[in-house]
Amino acid sequence: MKPKTDFVAAIDIGTTKIVAIVGRKKENGKIEILGLSKTPSKGVKRGIVLNIEEAVNSIQKTVEDIQFTIGDNISDVFVGIAGQHIKSIKNRGYINRNSYDDIITKADIDALIQDMYKIPIDVGEEIIHVLPQNFIVDNETGVKNPVGMYGKRVEANFQIVVGQIASARNIGSCITKAGLHLNQLILEPLASSEAVLTPDEKEAGVALVDIGGGTTDIAVYYDDIIRHTAVIPLGGDVITNDIKEGCSILQRQAELLKIQYGSALGDLAKDEEVVSIPGISGREPKEISCKSLAYIIQSRMEEILNVVIYEIENSGYFEKLSAGIVITGGGALLKHLPALVKFKTGLDVRVGYPTENLASDTINEVNHPMYATGVGLILKGYEYLEKNNSKKQAVTKVQEKPVKQEIEFEEEKIVVKADENTNDKPGLFNNLKKVFTDIFDEDGAEM
Repeated sequence: MKPKTDFVAAIDIGTTKIVAIVGRKKENGKIEILGLSKTPSKGVKRGIVLNIEEAVNSIQKTVEDIQFTIGDNISDVFVGIAGQHIKSIKNRGYINRNSYDDIITKADIDALIQDMYKIPIDVGEEIIHVLPQNFIVDNETGVKNPVGMYGKRVEANFQIVVGQIASARNIGSCITKAGLHLNQLILEPLASSEAVLTPDEKEAGVALVDIGGGTTDIAVYYDDIIRHTAVIPLGGDVITNDIKEGCSILQRQAELLKIQYGSALGDLAKDEEVVSIPGISGREPKEISCKSLAYIIQSRMEEILNVVIYEIENSGYFEKLSAGIVITGGGALLKHLPALVKFKTGLDVRVGYPTENLASDTINEVNHPMYATGVGLILKGYEYLEKNNSKKQAVTKVQEKPVKQEIEFEEEKIVVKADENTNDKPGLFNNLKKVFTDIFDEDGAEM
């Protein structure tokens, strides 16, 4: 009989692709990726689900794919949330304790954090994450972890991430309709940070810039604390659209042109290089200069970077980023992009790969910036389970191998469909508050 193994499953719902990823934590703490599947995303724009039915179909397809890959069913998943509706606000709170004679406990800090969920926010919005910055105990400032100290008044500065509850419900509805159970919604820049940033970078000061298809996510760390998060409604798709319009070609041709021949610096492109694009429906092919292509890309990328710089400056930590900027996401591999970012910001730049926490025997395909969020969701999933002591209940268990029920031909390849799990999990929206609020994670003070 095959031994049972615990693993965590995550789904990254992006504008251009939906990624399902399954990982298992090894004894050394590293994550072994057991399976990875991606499918083109439909019904999602700029990180927001606009068509639930189309999004559900895409999710079901990638879930069926990964279940066949790993030979097991998945039921519980961690899911990322992003979109232009995400915003970050600062707030300060305090509690007065009864006595100086008792030490500060984790319960005191939890009460202080839970109190932050009561602050007034706009109608239709929900607090997603409450991230402690630092604590003040009886006027003693700069305390990272007050648990175990003596004191009567405990104050804290918080970074509070707010998003539209309708967007979260749409994601939850997609997961439920796909026959899955939502464990927790996780802010995508926090997940990506977990996958690609080192502890030294977080301490020295670093800005993570995750360039996706529809959005660009930003997370700023300093002194090992998350200081600012933002989601910009601009990504690789706007560059592709500019190429499409500027060169009068098809969308798919523009995307291939960007990936294979694109450059973020027009001055470094060679004048003599020309790419021939097949004409539409038998028309004459188009010849496009690589230098012209590079200037189109550079112009739009500079617009995106200007907004990124604004957000980093808005955090108040631009001058303190000793580790500079780490770029990740599918758009990070654009040729000469690190050079452009360094030119625009004056900071050190590197491309972030999700290898920091992965086991050596993990499949090579995962070692790509586009999977940073997916890997980070696995890491955050394990963190969530360990902190809530609910591993036995929430971790996906290995089940019987899916039955190959139906075979159909699609795009000249065999697609094997597993049994669909149609057992809807009741009470998802009743549990959304719990999903949102159970998030006291290591980005704040460790308890």
